[in-house]
Amino acid sequence: MTCTRALADLRGSDAAEFGGKSANLGELLAASIPVPTGFAVGAGAYTDFVRATGLQGTIAAALSRSDDDASKAIGEAMRFAPLPEPVREEVAERYTALGEPPVAVRSSALGEDSHDATFAGQQESFLWVRGVEQLCDAVRDCWASLYTPRAISYRRRLGSDEAAMGVAVQEMVDAEVSGVMFTCNPVSGDPSMIAIDASWGLGLSVVGGETTPDSYLVSKVTGEVVRETVSSKEVEYVPDAAGRGTVRLEIPAERRDAPCLDAAKIAALVEVGKRVERHFGSYQDVEWAIARGRPLPESLLMLQARPVTAVRDAPKLSADALSLVMSTFGANPDKP
Repeated sequence: MTCTRALADLRGSDAAEFGGKSANLGELLAASIPVPTGFAVGAGAYTDFVRATGLQGTIAAALSRSDDDASKAIGEAMRFAPLPEPVREEVAERYTALGEPPVAVRSSALGEDSHDATFAGQQESFLWVRGVEQLCDAVRDCWASLYTPRAISYRRRLGSDEAAMGVAVQEMVDAEVSGVMFTCNPVSGDPSMIAIDASWGLGLSVVGGETTPDSYLVSKVTGEVVRETVSSKEVEYVPDAAGRGTVRLEIPAERRDAPCLDAAKIAALVEVGKRVERHFGSYQDVEWAIARGRPLPESLLMLQARPVTAVRDAPKLSADALSLVMSTFGANPDKP
């Protein structure tokens, strides 16, 4: 049985088995764009898990009820079910080959991070996971997150009740700063701009709405920061010293109102953002982190890339027009 694959061995065509998140990470690695090392668990492992544990009937019955109690019933049934031994053994072998570092375990649902749907925030991710047992639990909990009320509702809005999931396992980044980057202006659709949001520590505080990130709008052509908004950032998430998960800390006053990014970090982000857009041939929504205690450029790592699918007032461009725009604004392979 082979249910896992190194991220570096994945390509876009593998999305049907490993999910868009994992496949896109493989594409980034193929383009020599820095990504934390890791491996992916295929959707076949999820299918084997459901079959081996006899959960098909539980899932079907609960989904037919369409309420929060049904979602809870599925989640509880899955979380108390063991991984099939062949799946567990293969996941453990991959993890041991990595050197058993702390890892991020991230849902990679089939259809996720495609041009048609992002699934952003619909399923769970788990950070600073350590040890084989915690890793296997986190993989199973990612599968269970297919059946939260919001995930079920999202799939039904897309016209499907079917669910399957791959899982991405990546070496954890001790992020000094993290954020997101759009390779076009996500509000206006302007293709000549790159929009960057950044905050201290891991991105959990921004995702959870606890912190307003700093924001930067940067010209792809000149690298000039045309708009900068520095926010007061009150909390950050860092690794728990106890060895598992993360902790929420108040940011000291001297860093709270300081900008997260300097000119060198912004320039490095813009350069990598243009490379990501060039590789995929479309505007990209990129998650990134800058590792603590390491110099640029090695400290800058991409955690995820997906097509920009929702841009207000974005121009409607033909394929030829899009190619011309990308060439003009720095996404041409012959341009830096």
